[in-house]
Amino acid sequence: MTSGQHQTSGRRGIGLDIGGTKIAGAVVQDDGAVLTELVEPTPQQSDAATISKILRGITDRLRQQHPEVVAIGVGAAGIVEWPTGLIRWAPNNAYRDWPVRAELEDATGLPTTVDNDANVAALAEARLGEQRYHDMVLITVGTGIGGGLVLGGSIYRGPTGLGAELGHMIVNPDGPLCGCGNHGCLEAYASGTALTRMAREAATEDPDGLIARLARENGDPVTGEAVTHAAKLGDPTAQALFAELGRWLGVGIASLGNIFELEAVRIGGGLVETGDLLLNPARAAAEQYAYAREARGIPPVLPSTFGSDGGIIGAALLGLDHA
Repeated sequence: MTSGQHQTSGRRGIGLDIGGTKIAGAVVQDDGAVLTELVEPTPQQSDAATISKILRGITDRLRQQHPEVVAIGVGAAGIVEWPTGLIRWAPNNAYRDWPVRAELEDATGLPTTVDNDANVAALAEARLGEQRYHDMVLITVGTGIGGGLVLGGSIYRGPTGLGAELGHMIVNPDGPLCGCGNHGCLEAYASGTALTRMAREAATEDPDGLIARLARENGDPVTGEAVTHAAKLGDPTAQALFAELGRWLGVGIASLGNIFELEAVRIGGGLVETGDLLLNPARAAAEQYAYAREARGIPPVLPSTFGSDGGIIGAALLGLDHA
């Protein structure tokens, strides 16, 4: 939902989404309408002081346009302690043990809530998506694998916010090294990083193949973008890589479905933009590995409703919930 789609008034909060490449902020209505959005690139120097200054600047500019906002919600990649709003660690930023909640509350005087970015995006999907769910999972497939669980209508995060690290469930302990240091995580098999690794292996084996040729023509190293381009052109090697990536994603989905009784699985992140290249093999594997599927059924595997806006919408909703 974007500015202009809704004209009704409601409670309004600020949603902030801290990512490795961009920092977004928006004024969001309690029905999910995004009224005003600001985006800034994440600077190379991404320590707490630098990012905190950007957040305060975005918040101040939004409040000047919308002084009626009553709360702030923040979604951030990484390990976020709940409910203190302390970001213990982030995968793509330099800050550690950063008390975001306390800093923003002191600077703005507004009640502030901080959570993992996939958690808040899952909340937006469950509460305001094309379908409404009480029990669902959002899996974000980008450079890594993120995930958020909504159970009984509420985010599941564990007693201190450290639960639901879905990208790091082990699907094969003898598998490739993951960025977290373990072997065989779902992220090591089903992420953009995994696709790049598999593509480079394929290009090395077949330097005259379409994947390698597309990369050379662009003057770039082999990346997931080259695989996506080749797959859309009908290259069987590239399509096989997507089939493998999607299969592992489906294995993870089946495992989650076997543990929880889910109404749906939503897929977000950049790679979902490839559509059925990713989703069809994921759906097939999720069905193949589901436990007692005839008795329990198979939750639908669907693209996310909000895409990249899910983080700011869900963060604002969470802030309003706890205002």
